[in-house]
Amino acid sequence: MKATLILANGAVFRGDAIGVAEDRVCEMVFNTSMTGYQEIITDPSYAGQGVVMSYPLIGNYGVNREDDESSRPWAEALVVRHLSPMGSNFRCEGSLGDHLKANHIVGIEGVDTRALTKLLRSQGTMNGMITCAEHFHVKEVMDRLAAYRVSGTVERVTRPEKEVFPAEGERKRRVALMDYGVKQNMIRCLCRRGCEVTVFPAHTAASEVLGGGFDGVMLSNGPGDPADNVEIVREVRALYDSHIPLFAVCLGHQLLALATGAKTHKMVFGHRGGNHPVKDLGSGRCFITSQNHGYVVDADSVDPAVARVSHVNVNDGTVEGLRYARPGCFTVQFHPEASPGPEDTGYLFDRFIASMGGDR
Repeated sequence: MKATLILANGAVFRGDAIGVAEDRVCEMVFNTSMTGYQEIITDPSYAGQGVVMSYPLIGNYGVNREDDESSRPWAEALVVRHLSPMGSNFRCEGSLGDHLKANHIVGIEGVDTRALTKLLRSQGTMNGMITCAEHFHVKEVMDRLAAYRVSGTVERVTRPEKEVFPAEGERKRRVALMDYGVKQNMIRCLCRRGCEVTVFPAHTAASEVLGGGFDGVMLSNGPGDPADNVEIVREVRALYDSHIPLFAVCLGHQLLALATGAKTHKMVFGHRGGNHPVKDLGSGRCFITSQNHGYVVDADSVDPAVARVSHVNVNDGTVEGLRYARPGCFTVQFHPEASPGPEDTGYLFDRFIASMGGDR
């Protein structure tokens, strides 16, 4: 079955349908990772978005339940050059194509993803629609694309009630993890370090968390515009004022910046991939990181009396981390838990453990 991708700038890409055959409007973004497509589509940070994989061959090692980063895929659509009809891997439990259909994701293959990626990089992230209709009215499509906005996504992806994950081995710490769209590997990284992790829904009051006797609080990644989460920002400020050790990643990093008076803005095309170089200004070392974000903290809006920039992106100089003046509080824009991507910055979890008093 033929399919068409129509972008908000009027560009049209034609190919073959994969996944479910229906119309789907979403924000189109590109990811430069060569592998990790299953972790990408199950990352809650992609809620409301369609993912263009710039690498030409996707699906070659299939899918398996172990690599899911949440209970279901969250990406709205997938755009690829070539979808492998079968997976070749000893862990393979099924094909990516069947996985897309089973989870109601639309997609298109046979697209020149190199040209599409260059377009999104030069003109910026934009809305798009995938349709299998042979005929469509361009004006109607453009009206739908103009009206679409990624919103309410944190409420959509967060868990409905708190959940406790036991520490691996002897329990050394109890951590509260705020779920704004958390990836499963973030929980695993804490559990492997001897932490019992209690994951709270996004809108949990700070008073409930602070009354739980936790040694530290972690703010997770998640989707959407951080400035939309006004109530959550207020609760994050209360967590910050409590002086409990705080570690925040991606959306959590942006929410804490907003809570302490800084500003954020939307990037032209964002950072999405597993090969972004980031410099740790404290050590002078450069790390290759996994990233997935379309918003960034304004460096000039950070009050130096509150925090200082601790990490920067080597490619474009944007803020990749903040070290706060108050003890035991630091944040990063990238993903130290990776999944997919390199694990070069896993030391940040160890730093968080140390901020809670080490291996007590």
